[in-house]
Amino acid sequence: MRMRLLLAGLLALAAFAAAAAEAPLVLIKTEKGDITVEVDHARAPVTAANFLRYVDGKLYDGSVFHRTVTLANQPDDAVRIEVIQGGLLPDAKAFPPIAHETTATTGLKHLDGTISMARGTPGSATSSFFFCIGLQSELDFGGKRNPDGQGFAAFGKIVSGMDVVKAIHVLPAEGQALKPPVKIISIRRIER
Repeated sequence: MRMRLLLAGLLALAAFAAAAAEAPLVLIKTEKGDITVEVDHARAPVTAANFLRYVDGKLYDGSVFHRTVTLANQPDDAVRIEVIQGGLLPDAKAFPPIAHETTATTGLKHLDGTISMARGTPGSATSSFFFCIGLQSELDFGGKRNPDGQGFAAFGKIVSGMDVVKAIHVLPAEGQALKPPVKIISIRRIER
């Protein structure tokens, strides 16, 4: 009997440890539908923690997807990509910038449905993030989308709601600015 109790306890502990190690899920509720994202804190700990502190602080609530980059709206760019970008509203207070985690370090790639941090120079990312539509390898380390070759910090992937991302991607825009922007109602962690 003692052995069975010990075995049951060990199995419960193992199940708890496995659940704790799983990547967090977040639900992005937009006016166009829901997007569920798996955040890869194991491979991109700095970038994942940064995104999750905005989520946990409810700082993305009421923000927007404001940018859509399509093959047609970047005629002067030698390297074209397809993404939608969101983040805090311009007057919102952001946390300080984070260190840049390259895809060479994390092993993550900019695939269809990847979530990644927008940035100017390496180490300048704060709250703006984007979703890839299709394979976007020029956003990886060594890619040519950014002249510094450092790429962008991928930190997770869409597990449901890619149809919503694709619908936002083709909405009316002036240049790359969505007109009107798509409201992000809330972003919250959810249970598996």
